[in-house]
This record gives sequence, C-alpha cells and structure tokens, in this order.
Amino acid sequence: MRLGFLTHVQGRGTDLAEVYRNAQELFVVADELGFDVGWVAQHHVPPAGGGLSSPWTFLAHAAALTTRIRLGTAITVLPLEDPVRLAEDISVVDTLSGGRVEVGVGSGASETEYAAFGRDVTRKRELTTEGLAVLRAALAGEEVGTPGFTVQPPASGFGDRLWQGVFSAPGAEHAARERSNLLLNRAAYGYDQPTDEVQRPWADAYLAAWREPRTPRMGLSRLGFPASDRRTALAQIGDDVHRAALRFGSRGVFPAGVGIEESLRRFHAFYGHPDEIVAAFERERVLPVATDLITQFNPAIPDHDTAIRALETIATEIAPALGWQRQLEGAGR
Repeated sequence: MRLGFLTHVQGRGTDLAEVYRNAQELFVVADELGFDVGWVAQHHVPPAGGGLSSPWTFLAHAAALTTRIRLGTAITVLPLEDPVRLAEDISVVDTLSGGRVEVGVGSGASETEYAAFGRDVTRKRELTTEGLAVLRAALAGEEVGTPGFTVQPPASGFGDRLWQGVFSAPGAEHAARERSNLLLNRAAYGYDQPTDEVQRPWADAYLAAWREPRTPRMGLSRLGFPASDRRTALAQIGDDVHRAALRFGSRGVFPAGVGIEESLRRFHAFYGHPDEIVAAFERERVLPVATDLITQFNPAIPDHDTAIRALETIATEIAPALGWQRQLEGAGR
C-alpha cells in the first residue's frame, strides 16, 4: 500500500498567498515523513477558504521544494482543459520533478465552471472520454493535433500513471476499459448507506472489468483526522464538516438539516485517537482492495500547525498499523 495525502488548498484567513504557502509546506512535511504521493484538487469555483484553480503550476513549485514524494491531481477537471496544452504542462512538471507525476482526471460537476469555460455540462462524460483519448496519446509521445506535432518536452512512461475519478459502478467499469487507475472519493453522495458499502461494488466492478496485463492501482480517499481523543477531534473538525454538510443539503446532495454526527457519517469521517482510527480503517470495506490510501482533512480546515501534527500522526502511528511501510529511497513508485 502507498500512503498519500490530499489538500484542497484551503485556509481560514483572507491572505490566499499564505494559504498557498502553507499548502506547499504540507508537501515538504509529507515528503520528509515518507508519504508516497501528495495530491491536490482543482476547483475553479473555490470552496470555503480558498481553492486551487491551476494545479500544475502549484505542483511545479512543489516539485522544486521536495525530493521524493510523487505529485498528483485528484482531480484535474479534464473537459475544461485543452488536452494537448494540459499534456505540455504535465510533461514539464514531470521533467522538473524527475518523473514523479501522477495524473488524475475527471469530469467535475459544477455547472458554473462549465458555463465559465463555455462547455456543455450535459456532455461532461463524453467530453472527458474525448479529452482523455487525446491526453493519453500526447503523454505517450504520439502525434496529436496535426501531423508531425508531439508534446515538448517529450512525454513517455505515463501508461500506469493515469487515474480517473468515478462516482458509480458503470463509471468504474468505464475507467477500467480506459486502462486508467481508479480514484474513489472520500464520500458517496446521494446515498443513505455508508460510503464503503456503496463504493465496494464499484471497486469490484472495476477489478472485474480490468483487462490489462499490469496490476491496476486503486486510490481510496478518506477524511482522516487524528487527535488525542474523539472529543478533541470533534471540537477541531465537527463544525467545519457540519457546515459543509448543510451546504450539500441546500443543493440536495445530502438531506437538509443534518446534525453533526450524521454529517460526519455522510462524509465517512475517521477521527479520534489513532487507535480508534486504525480500528475503524480495519473495518473499512474498500481498503482491502485499494493500493493507495489517500488521507485528507477536507471539508475540515484545521489550522496549519494542527494539520502538520495530524500528518505526522498518520505517517508514524496510523498508516504503519495498517501495513504501510515508509520508503525513503527513490520516488515512491
């Protein structure tokens, strides 16, 4: 199992430069702690407390500050990108980082974002499929766009580094047919059942549909927040998670007016003392078939020092108890 962390690049202050600097420092800390992959999420319409519209610019800077941690997007909203131009950015960051890039793509869901970029949100799945075909060809060093044109710097070796985020069993089967690794979100929206009960059939459908000779990777994103005890953890993340659930409820994604405990359940949160989190992960239904555990704090926005301490606890206590082994040599592949 590889260990990752995901940041949505958020903070409580209005100084977004500080928010970005703090997010970069999380990559440095995670690199030093031995995390295998650091992920960022793309948001053109920012969530509360910030957000990241240009992930590959961010990751280029992170590449200069780190030495071994892999650098990925979970996700880049592919229909809003020119896939050839995106491939150029990816290839540049991969070159600068010494081949440490992981490329996660998806269709996104924001109607506002699609409208801002002049895209038809009703065609998001079709646009994702079309864009991924071009992106995959460009990152394989094939001619794209016009005869004789290939991406510079020359791109190669991405066959096992392309990921797709999905929200259904058919989506998981489609990702397998596309030869993409699988990204599963921290929560399954629109369902009353626990997230892992919903997502395990998706994971099984993906593995059943996989036909490539290589073993696929499956990234499992989960909200994990360790503290000295469950009450302390709840005091630090409960209000943020509750507010996020109420926002989701206003859009019909969650039931309206959910309480804090139900909000945490809907976001499938793992929180409390490290031993409690380990025990909860040992009951997680998707983790046994995942190859990558991707921890995140979102929608909670802990202060920067608290976030660093949480990463330290995840890397030194929780992940090792789940079978993760820290590797400090090489690029973590």
